[in-house]
Amino acid sequence: MSDEPLAPEPVRTLSPRRNRMIPVGLGFLAGVALTAGAIELAGPHLKTTTDDPNKPAASASPAVPPLKVPPPVLAPATDVATLDARESQLAARLDALELELRQADESARNAAQYSTQAERLMVAAAVRRAVERGQPLGSLEQQLRARFGERHPQAVAAIVAAAGDPLTIEDLRIALDTIAPRLGTGPDDSLWVRFRSFVGDLFVLHQAGMPSPRPAERLRRARSALAAGNVETAIAEVAHMPGASVAEGWTSAASRYVNARKALDEIEKAAAATPPKPPVVAPAAAPAPAPETPRND
Repeated sequence: MSDEPLAPEPVRTLSPRRNRMIPVGLGFLAGVALTAGAIELAGPHLKTTTDDPNKPAASASPAVPPLKVPPPVLAPATDVATLDARESQLAARLDALELELRQADESARNAAQYSTQAERLMVAAAVRRAVERGQPLGSLEQQLRARFGERHPQAVAAIVAAAGDPLTIEDLRIALDTIAPRLGTGPDDSLWVRFRSFVGDLFVLHQAGMPSPRPAERLRRARSALAAGNVETAIAEVAHMPGASVAEGWTSAASRYVNARKALDEIEKAAAATPPKPPVVAPAAAPAPAPETPRND
């Protein structure tokens, strides 16, 4: 063992860099400690402030859609009763609407029928006026055939024929005056027969109140009948006169005149007839209610 004294160990000194880091670390630890203590002390106050309902929200959160709550389910008995009541109300409303529709349809048909009747009356009056004045029918002929030709073909044909060869009371009167001198005797009578007729007319026996059969009286009555518009009476008087064969043309024309007037009366009567009421449509029968299905309670 050596007697040399031991040399002392050299003392370790910190480097300048480490000397600077120590104060920084101590300062960081002190800051962390202070922050933790401040949070611990201010915790209740922060919780109360956050829970304040009057404080506005810091940021708007997206709107959450409301939850759809299903409707309450009714009991089976209550649901059926409600449906029956609604069905009864709907049925009553449908019946009322159907009645209103039927009434409106009936009113429309009545209006159309009366409108057609008015048109027929106007056509009949216009045709009579044209025939009595001896004027052609023109466009009235088409209307006459359209409105009366189906049910009154003969009357329409007589009117059209009379309008095609116009004839008036004045025409018949003039024609009767023209043939009047030849009506007292027949066309083949000899001079002796004419003399006997002349003498016989001087003394005529007939019942009281009966018209005289003398040709002159018949001619006078025929003219009076024409003046009164009674052409049929005039035809009958002329037909019983001795010269009736001479008046065949006049009689034919007068008969055509009478037939035309009868035809005019016929279509006027048809036009004035009240149109038949439209048939009443019976309401449709309501369907039978379906049988109830038993419920298994």
